[in-house]
Amino acid sequence: MSTMSQSSAAARAVIVRDKWSGEVIGELPRAGEREIEQALQAAEQARRRPWPARERAAVLQRAVALLEERRTAVLETMRRETGFSRKDVEQEFARAVVTLTLCAQEALRLGGEVVPLDASPGFEQRLALTIRVPVGIVLAITPFNAPLNTVCHKIGPALAAGNAVILKPAELTPLTAALLAQILDEAGLPEGRLQVLYGSGSEVGLRLLRDPRIGFTTFTGSTEVGAIVKRETGLRPVSLELGSVSATIICADADLERAARDVAHAGYRKAGQVCTSVQSLFVHTSVEREFVERLSAQVAALKSGDPADPATEVGPLISESAAARACALVEEALRSGARVLVGGTCTGTLFQPTLLHEVAPPMRITREEIFAPVVSIVRFERLDEAIEAANASRYGLQAGVYTSSLATALELARRLEVGGVIINGTSSTRADGMPYGGMKDSGFGKEGPAYAIREMTVERLVMLGP
Repeated sequence: MSTMSQSSAAARAVIVRDKWSGEVIGELPRAGEREIEQALQAAEQARRRPWPARERAAVLQRAVALLEERRTAVLETMRRETGFSRKDVEQEFARAVVTLTLCAQEALRLGGEVVPLDASPGFEQRLALTIRVPVGIVLAITPFNAPLNTVCHKIGPALAAGNAVILKPAELTPLTAALLAQILDEAGLPEGRLQVLYGSGSEVGLRLLRDPRIGFTTFTGSTEVGAIVKRETGLRPVSLELGSVSATIICADADLERAARDVAHAGYRKAGQVCTSVQSLFVHTSVEREFVERLSAQVAALKSGDPADPATEVGPLISESAAARACALVEEALRSGARVLVGGTCTGTLFQPTLLHEVAPPMRITREEIFAPVVSIVRFERLDEAIEAANASRYGLQAGVYTSSLATALELARRLEVGGVIINGTSSTRADGMPYGGMKDSGFGKEGPAYAIREMTVERLVMLGP
């Protein structure tokens, strides 16, 4: 693993602050043109050197062991640079261990297939097969809201496939990624296989996107920036995991206690800064009153405040500008007729867990991603109403459904225009081994090690003949 040279001017350092106290907790060298070019050259040289699958798997497995050894330091770094609660960072850490373990396993499973040729006259004496070869250099651009697990989901499959990787972590939360890179280095990662560059997306990210030596780009972030990624990469392949206004539907026959408990977690974990976080909650009128009472009690019980406090469940938002934007969306909804059941206030970056009622689909809060601890209840009478409202969104990442009817579950699985439909779970339900990705303005491509590793390789046909 290599990071950019420390010779860059200290004045251009990436300064990282504790998101609760504002204290400076780290400085990293900001990449300039010289460092970017050095990283690209090192990656280009590394990708041309043989790296057997067994060695790739061994490095990743050793990294898992080292990550678990450094658990305390990684958790503390992640908590401070994100502002997430202790429970949130512990959950992300546990998921990252699973993700890296799966990547190590996939390095040994990656293979091709035999291709039958007998259907074509004259090919009876020929044999064809496919092999998977690395794309070369993978560029991974990662978001602030999952500085460990999303990084693992991007660089893990890329390394498992035999690529060289250039990682550009979020400027607001790069310290966790730096620790992971150090762990991979100590695990025996060959020289040049991982370069980490720190800086802004508009400078470092854009320069890397335009470089033809990048063979594949994997990006998680906003839809607006995703469009820039696609534009700048031209014909080169990309995987985009973008924004969403995720819906969860509570049907008349739902288990209301279970649904309320799940939504109180999934709508407010990481202070709602999750692309699949429950934002629009469609509730059938026949159970609306009972469900709203149950959910209101659950949300009101959530403790917000200092993430260092073990009792805190909802910490601050990532920045004051993010908080101001969320406040504006809530205030606009209230002017349009929505009602606050719980929360609704914001002090600095601390946005109180908020539950809105009497929300209707025309409101902007049902159309734009809020990325804050806010859940909006939308009532429906006919299932078609909920489906049509959910599908009217320009996004399509995941949706949740609560029902005891198999017929209803199957109908919603077929009709909801999203990348994943979770039955009796919220939109934010995710196992790290499953294929994960969206459609429409939520992007395309799949995460999940077994699926991402295929996207980060080229399927090459080999035909043999006498």
